[in-house]
Amino acid sequence: MSTNIEGKVVIITGASSGLGEAAARHLAAKGASVALAARRTERIEALAEEITEKGGEALAVTTDVTEREQVQALVDHAVEAFGRVDVMLNNAGLMPLSPLDRLNVDEWDQMIDVNVKGVLYGIAAVLPYMEEQASGHIINVASVAGHVVSPGSAVYSATKHAVRALSEGLRQEVKDYGLRTTIISPGAVDTELPDTISEDDVAESVHGLYDAHAVPADSFARAVAFAIEQPEAVDVNEILYRPTSQEL
Repeated sequence: MSTNIEGKVVIITGASSGLGEAAARHLAAKGASVALAARRTERIEALAEEITEKGGEALAVTTDVTEREQVQALVDHAVEAFGRVDVMLNNAGLMPLSPLDRLNVDEWDQMIDVNVKGVLYGIAAVLPYMEEQASGHIINVASVAGHVVSPGSAVYSATKHAVRALSEGLRQEVKDYGLRTTIISPGAVDTELPDTISEDDVAESVHGLYDAHAVPADSFARAVAFAIEQPEAVDVNEILYRPTSQEL
């Protein structure tokens, strides 16, 4: 059955695992051409090969989203390969949670670089193409932590609140070009995200939460697909979802 996904060109950052990997498989199965970006070259190349072997179209581009030139090269490469870009899924993210008084300043910087500046670089790279096309869809991944703050999540939550603020400003600014914007804010989803936590006690607590409540990553993929497949006149601005059993 034809959908508003079939034939679209979708760029996905953080595509080597978790949310991005699940979204890539799901969208490719629905007929999208996908450009897969991540630092782990072997993983995205294997995923691109898997999608291609199943009859889809996929491109793997090694990308560090903290480097603006690499993000621009990713988008340029995708446009060169597929002729356009219809969706930018700014998914790459880190979650090294810790209380502020542990002074993990390097981790704070890393979260700001990946979670905020990486999203901004993705927006900057696709906007000229989408404005020229007078069509396009930018999907930015936030988090439940972009709505609530808990002990240990201050910096991570700040980055995800920032993603939501940036996305709302973007939404208002691109109306004249007919562009769509979506924020997706997941709760506990079964991914490698908790593995980025360096503090043992915090990691143990978060892994316990995820073991008890996390839902599969294809839940995120379906949310992405839902936003994209709406008619072009419908702009789904935010999806906030949690496992049914998750309280926070």
